[in-house]
Amino acid sequence: MTKEKKHTLKTYFFTGLLVTTPIAVTFYLAVQLFNYVDNHVTALIPTKYNPETYLPYGLPGLGVVLLLVFLTLIGMLTANYVGRSLLKFGQTLIEKMPIISGIYNAFRKIFETLLSPGKNTAFRQPVLVDYPRQGMKTIAFLTGPVYREIQDVSADELVSVYVPTTPNPTSGFLVYVPKKDIVPLKIGVDEALKIILSMGIINPDDTPARKKAFQRKARSLIKR
Repeated sequence: MTKEKKHTLKTYFFTGLLVTTPIAVTFYLAVQLFNYVDNHVTALIPTKYNPETYLPYGLPGLGVVLLLVFLTLIGMLTANYVGRSLLKFGQTLIEKMPIISGIYNAFRKIFETLLSPGKNTAFRQPVLVDYPRQGMKTIAFLTGPVYREIQDVSADELVSVYVPTTPNPTSGFLVYVPKKDIVPLKIGVDEALKIILSMGIINPDDTPARKKAFQRKARSLIKR
């Protein structure tokens, strides 16, 4: 086999790897999440009411379907006066518990911000900040307003900034940065997340010429 053919096969291999790996990982994680929810919800069904007890085979997806139905029914229940009254009573009861109330209120506000229509302003603006030290820049997102007692200890006007980790933006750090030190970016949240997820490989303004140049550089690195 000639050197040129070996290089071509190597290029094909890495191209196939780049194409299939994201699909495979996404599919694997989706299946794992599906199975986790399905198994844990199905385990809560009493044995005498579980269809799998009387069938010679399992019912994949039964737990997921029951969870979706349950959540929909809860939503329907809380949409009327009786349901709202019960919900308010439950919230009042939880708020009287010293530790549980703080945890409940924190998670309730987070989910209301992320899931409520018209309120999804969790990541409002991509910005550049100095992190982890001065002179090094990273992409971050403006989040909510700064708590009054935190602002009072600083002479500068502070903003709440979430600094995501790469390539997993679901973990990161909350930092309070002087407003004068942030640089707003003229890109959307989705575009900023693409840069973070791809570790800077994908850029919103990439032209076909720049993409071809990057591919040539990648091939030269593979050849080495």
